[in-house]
Amino acid sequence: MEPRLGPKAAALHLGWPFLLLWVSSLSYSVSSPASPSPSPVSRVRTSYNLGRTFLGLDKCNACIGTSICKKFFKEEIRFDNGLALHLRPPPDDLPSYSANYSDDFKTWRPVEISRLVSKQQNKISDGRICASAAAPKTCSIERVLRKTGRFQKWLQAKRLTPDLVRGLSSPLLRCPSQRLLDRVVRRYAEVADAGSIFMDHFTDRDKLRLLYTLAVNTHPVLLQIFPGAEGWPLPKYLGSCGRFLVSTSTSPLQEFYGAPPDQAADLAYQLLGVLESLRSNDLNYFFYFTHVDAGMFGIFNNGHLFIRDASALGVIDRQEGSQAASGAGDNKDIFSCLVSGCQTELPSCDTIPEKQNLVLVCSRVLPLLLQAKFPSPVQEEIDAELTRCADGTRPDPEVLGAASRLKDILRPLRTCDPRFAYRYPDCKYNDKF
Repeated sequence: MEPRLGPKAAALHLGWPFLLLWVSSLSYSVSSPASPSPSPVSRVRTSYNLGRTFLGLDKCNACIGTSICKKFFKEEIRFDNGLALHLRPPPDDLPSYSANYSDDFKTWRPVEISRLVSKQQNKISDGRICASAAAPKTCSIERVLRKTGRFQKWLQAKRLTPDLVRGLSSPLLRCPSQRLLDRVVRRYAEVADAGSIFMDHFTDRDKLRLLYTLAVNTHPVLLQIFPGAEGWPLPKYLGSCGRFLVSTSTSPLQEFYGAPPDQAADLAYQLLGVLESLRSNDLNYFFYFTHVDAGMFGIFNNGHLFIRDASALGVIDRQEGSQAASGAGDNKDIFSCLVSGCQTELPSCDTIPEKQNLVLVCSRVLPLLLQAKFPSPVQEEIDAELTRCADGTRPDPEVLGAASRLKDILRPLRTCDPRFAYRYPDCKYNDKF
């Protein structure tokens, strides 16, 4: 079975030769199709340049050994066979690109190749890195980062501890517990022999990759440490390096704003359930969003809703307690400024209320999904509970109560049919679904 054409990739050409062209020069195009090499092996070049704009590090050897490089080299990830006559890089304004993935070259499934930061932010980041070393306008990013005081501490460290990530801008690392950081190291998929809480098996390059990812965008890390296979509402991680990520494909929630009432009710019900699992789960972690929009949530082709973008998720450890980022300003360095202003301050974890996720979603996402969908008086009941749920001035119990009542209203509005394959046909025989 050949890879299927994806809607976002109509101008992309199949295979690794195009990838070489694309990531080597994001502004270059050619007028004739690339000639396929006789075998994937002949395409591997140890000095191969992926381009700093794409990876964020200098050359492909910064990513050699990662799962994503292996998948590209083996052509397990391919761009769709497009309709255009010429090969051109994807538009710079697209945050993600469609591709197909296979581990047996027979069955292909759609995946997304996502930018972890925008191209414009890449340029700003590169400039800050070079300026931090009083270097010219262009410099070896990897060489500069290796010489920083923070990375030198990482080189000496046997275990990832809160002081090594203090000052980084990600909400995930605002007040990390040792239990959370041990989970990061133990489940980091880009090293051999993962499973230990100690970093003895990390090479220098492994440590730089992990530090860089934690500084730029923690979404790939969250997909690894809280995998969907264990019930977490996140898509499957397929690989990442530098400034890009490959994960299973989902459709953003805003594409369903015009969905029929039963589907809108189903998606809203699922979303409220996801927020409930972020607040209450067996591992006793409290996940909170710093901000939300509909693009952060996605739907698989079986109708199942997941968190599509976890970059704005923070984690508070209720079991062990989190170490507050006291003195974070004193620990700021170039790694603190790769995707945000160096003076950016995140709120204290002690100030995050339980209602925060619900207030954000009920005010900015659900109204557009549920507006004018249902007959009276059901619509009025939904609107009333949405208003209470979105009111950040109400105490936590009142907001949580409004969300619970909203779920009760939405539940019977869902239908049981094959469109909802994630719960069909179970829903015919069990009210739980």
